[in-house]
Amino acid sequence: AMFYFVRKNFSFAIPLLQEEYGITNASFGIIMTLGGLIYGVSKFVNGILGDRTNPRWHLALGLIVCVGTSVVLGFSDKISVMITGQAEGAGFVRGMIIVMAAMYIVSQIFQGCGFAPCNHLMVSWVPPHELATKMSIWNTSHSIGAFVVAVICGYITKWQLCFWVPAAISAFGVLFIIATLRDTPKSVGLPELPKVKGELDENENKDPKVFRKFLMQKVFLNPIIWVLAITDLFVYIVRFAILDWGPKLLTDMGLDQSIAGWTVGIFEVAGCAGMLAAGVISDKLFGSKSQRVCAIEMALVAVCLIALHFVQDINSPVLFLVILAIAGFLLYGPQALLGVIASNQATKKAASSAVGLIGLMSYLSTIVTGYGFGALADKFGGWHWIFIVMSGIAVVGTILIATVWNLKDPSISEKKI
Repeated sequence: AMFYFVRKNFSFAIPLLQEEYGITNASFGIIMTLGGLIYGVSKFVNGILGDRTNPRWHLALGLIVCVGTSVVLGFSDKISVMITGQAEGAGFVRGMIIVMAAMYIVSQIFQGCGFAPCNHLMVSWVPPHELATKMSIWNTSHSIGAFVVAVICGYITKWQLCFWVPAAISAFGVLFIIATLRDTPKSVGLPELPKVKGELDENENKDPKVFRKFLMQKVFLNPIIWVLAITDLFVYIVRFAILDWGPKLLTDMGLDQSIAGWTVGIFEVAGCAGMLAAGVISDKLFGSKSQRVCAIEMALVAVCLIALHFVQDINSPVLFLVILAIAGFLLYGPQALLGVIASNQATKKAASSAVGLIGLMSYLSTIVTGYGFGALADKFGGWHWIFIVMSGIAVVGTILIATVWNLKDPSISEKKI
């Protein structure tokens, strides 16, 4: 949640920056695309590191840097004046864009320190047959963070404060991590979780050659992991299109900045409930076959996106909000469960690497949602085509995840034996 505070605040500064300086959607789209690609690579690298490092300090280091970059982003105008010697005009605005792009990219490098260590902690402390439910609970932190920052920034009228206020809150998160977080059950005198089929023992895990071979088999040459990764790419295209451009879309529909903030926040709250429901449904009704829940929910997301395309013409913010909330409820289930499936397939010794690879693929979505959707909105002067593209992407994602409908979880199979 604290990482999201100093990440999603950028989207709420965009309308205020555009109003004051006239920066185009395409310019911000390029920044978000570059940042997203960097984040995807960072998530991948940190996924591999996450299987070999102490999550406590890994998380703390990443969040400290993200807080610092958010503070600097609030001084982008002052830094541009120092660099260009101008306090207004095209040169000044270009300087601001360069400063914001640089700081946003640095932030995204260290944002990658968030997910993988947390995932490593989850699979180290939670048995596989409970992982869908427990990881869904943990995944709500994303939505809680995005919701709270959406509401806070929705009431902020100065773009600088969109960066500084979330940074101040996240600084307390650094202290909380250092004071409370611990690595494994063994580190506090508790027994480790039992091994599952195909998992390395401690001695094998310490041998670099054995671990590399294990990693290739369980992650990089595993076709199931690649199916999950590409499906997650489609999930994230839809998710980030709404999160990154939602405030702009809603203000274009005539809503105030504060109302737009609440609307995107409600999308996150609905997503929170959807994650919890998806985890419980997967474990209790589908026997931990999470891929089936993902396929069903992705199909329903496509229906919601088609509905949003037509609702724009009605110009009914209330109806738009209701459908957006339903879409959030459905979409966040697959977002949480795809990581659960990957973690169980890779076992806890390579779980962070698996979700790191999935993270890399998912953040290729910013090529589409950043510059692609920004340029599309500028060219056609609206958002209709974006919803059409998103609907098609959701359909393709449904078909892809349905190909592993009968996938077996090795850890669950081991338990039954």
